Amino acid sequence: MWRWHQASGTRKALLGDVSWTVHAGERWALLGPNGAGKTTLLTLAAAAGFPSRGSVEILGTTMGRTDVARLRRQIGFVDARDGYRFAPMLTAREVVRTGATGTIGYFEERLAMLDVDRADTLLGTFGLGRLADRRFSDCSHGERKRALIARALMAQPRLLLLDEPGAGLDLPGRELLLAALARLADLDPTLAVVVTTHHLEELPGSTTHALLLRDGVVSAAGPVEQTLTGAGLSSCFGIPISVARAGDRWSAVAATTTA
Repeated sequence: MWRWHQASGTRKALLGDVSWTVHAGERWALLGPNGAGKTTLLTLAAAAGFPSRGSVEILGTTMGRTDVARLRRQIGFVDARDGYRFAPMLTAREVVRTGATGTIGYFEERLAMLDVDRADTLLGTFGLGRLADRRFSDCSHGERKRALIARALMAQPRLLLLDEPGAGLDLPGRELLLAALARLADLDPTLAVVVTTHHLEELPGSTTHALLLRDGVVSAAGPVEQTLTGAGLSSCFGIPISVARAGDRWSAVAATTTA
């Protein structure tokens, strides 16, 4: 599949010959340097863009041959811009509930009791129960991130896509987010999840697979035991990297050189 970027009168491929399959219940990490094509690939997976060449099949349907609006209702997609789209007076609970109607505005009259109950359950899953009536705009960065993921899950999607969910979080916020994602893996084991990040420390312990991108092409793909290695990440990022794993968490350090 290809996406093209117009720059200085020339066309540059944002993604090259990428072949990637995600199965139900798999939890993928998507890593690579800045400009590697991670967000572009995630946009294609979210049915929010089309390749200029090749094909994209999502949840058994081929892009260009399906009702995209209906397909998107089966996909939960959360990126950093979502938090700025809601009216500042909405509470965290109301923002989560908008996921049931697929709207930015809050329409309580459209909600069924099952929607209300599911929102409360998700608020609890993501550690937001006591903050449910707080204005969304008054929530911390980490609290808003967790609320947006809970919102994305309201429609019970089959695929959840998270674009750098740990970016900008402090240590407690990151750990609360990762704990919530771990609980989600237990609660919905068939849900396929893809998380983009620059840092291994931001990956939930439930991660099963990784795709490493460099310059728009796949550097490595497969189970984490085969891909989240020093050799694999060194090749992807172009510098020597040492990887450590303690339990179900990873860390990475770039090797330093001395003159």
